[in-house]
Amino acid sequence: MADSNEKRLPAAGAGSAAPLAAPWTPAHNPWLIAGVVALSAFMEMLDASIANVALPYMAGNLSSSNDEATWILTSYLVANAIILPLSGWISNTIGRKRYFLLSLLLFTISSVLCGLAPSLSAIILFRVLQGVGGGGLQPVAQSILADSFPEHKRGQAFAIYGITTVLAPIIGPTLGGWITDNYSWRWIFLINIPVGILALFMVQRLVEDPPYLRRLAGKIVKIDYIGIGLLAIGIAALQVVLDKGQEDDWFGSHFILTLAILAVCTLTALAVWEWFYEHPVIDVHLFQHFNFFTCNLMMFGFGVVMFGTLVMMPLYLQTLMGYTAESAGLVMSFGGLFLLMALPMVGRLLGKIQARRLVHVGWAAMAFGMWFSTQHMDMLISFRAGSWIRALQMMGLPFLFVPLTTVVYVGLPREKNNSIAALINFMRNIGMSFGTSIVTTILARRAQYHQQILVPHLTPGDGIASASLQKMSHALFYSGLSASDALNQAYGRFYQGVVAQAYSLAYIDGYKIFAIGAAIFFVLSFFLKGNRPHAPSGPME
Repeated sequence: MADSNEKRLPAAGAGSAAPLAAPWTPAHNPWLIAGVVALSAFMEMLDASIANVALPYMAGNLSSSNDEATWILTSYLVANAIILPLSGWISNTIGRKRYFLLSLLLFTISSVLCGLAPSLSAIILFRVLQGVGGGGLQPVAQSILADSFPEHKRGQAFAIYGITTVLAPIIGPTLGGWITDNYSWRWIFLINIPVGILALFMVQRLVEDPPYLRRLAGKIVKIDYIGIGLLAIGIAALQVVLDKGQEDDWFGSHFILTLAILAVCTLTALAVWEWFYEHPVIDVHLFQHFNFFTCNLMMFGFGVVMFGTLVMMPLYLQTLMGYTAESAGLVMSFGGLFLLMALPMVGRLLGKIQARRLVHVGWAAMAFGMWFSTQHMDMLISFRAGSWIRALQMMGLPFLFVPLTTVVYVGLPREKNNSIAALINFMRNIGMSFGTSIVTTILARRAQYHQQILVPHLTPGDGIASASLQKMSHALFYSGLSASDALNQAYGRFYQGVVAQAYSLAYIDGYKIFAIGAAIFFVLSFFLKGNRPHAPSGPME
């Protein structure tokens, strides 16, 4: 018997075949559903970045060192990364709505526990639980949107979801710093309570599983223990390598080298096992579709560039130009305002233009923004110039996230929506981890390189260097210092200037690398398949 929620079209005429099933639509307004699930995903993304600036306060309050406190971040990232690719399998097994509610509940309860944690070990444990809960929110929210809207309206729905993904990491550090300075670091977790309760209530009332998921849920599923074990070990090892690699000198550390080998071996074994296993937890066969593979590769690159530049710009402003955290946050927020205006426009364009055309624009704009940064970033830029540079850096982001999220579904059956959402969100998050590691490594290594190039020019035989040193020494002498103290301080300040210049050049190198990467993805984007922007509301393939 047909499911009562599957509407039927009238027969075309006498003697026609059985009536065709009309596309399933949710009982409630899909835009209300989009707002609710986007709010839940925003809460998780915000919490992933909001704790960064509060680490020194946590370390002091919990009687631990700064190095020990970084495990508060690492533990969350590891748990989140492990659960992300599993979320599609869990949704199909226990039901998507049920899994979403369980994830929300676990995230909210663990947020309370984090805010009340009495020790470092306790908050690390609670952050693991929070990462497990949060890991299910992003991909499930995306798959709910994919099923709630027909193909030609998905772009507008994903634009709302894109606001949560792109803006949350921008707002997080600024909001976290303000809360920590004015109240307590514990409130960065406790503010999740009202949002979580509201989201739980609204999801319970508005969200429902489509018929095909209700048919899947409840079936006896053979649990892939080997696949889950390989995934947990491999992703945990990879995440620790990315998080601690630069700090421990990468492969110069036996600890990092061991974890890197472990990650490569277990993830390779996972791919082979999942390919041949009858009931895999990760549908690796999706990657044999060129469009899916390419979109995931680009989403990985999107995560690298988005989070890499998100790390670089505030560091540049605060460490080299002396900006406060609040001022640096205001520079970043200008780009956020641009995104708020651009994302809805991109969503509407997706109803008229093929998504891959917008991806072309996105990578071209990204490459231009990175190149422009290499030409205009220096330690004399004004607040206004810095804000415009940041806006140009982000100009391509809305033309990438929403179209890539849309076009990844092209040519794949809707029964794969949960797995598709899980994998593309996983690739973006891993890209964000890689982006942070790439930036920290580039800055450290290239700053050393440029310092080696600059220092040999600071010799007594260099007329410009000698004149500048003498001028600075005289100024310090006339300010009241002795001749020897004035000369020593002049040398010190001169060296500080050289280090600052070396780091400034290292930042420019980072933007050059991102510009080259964006240009490569621009070429690759021409191989994407097109979607159907003018498709009528019909059964989703």
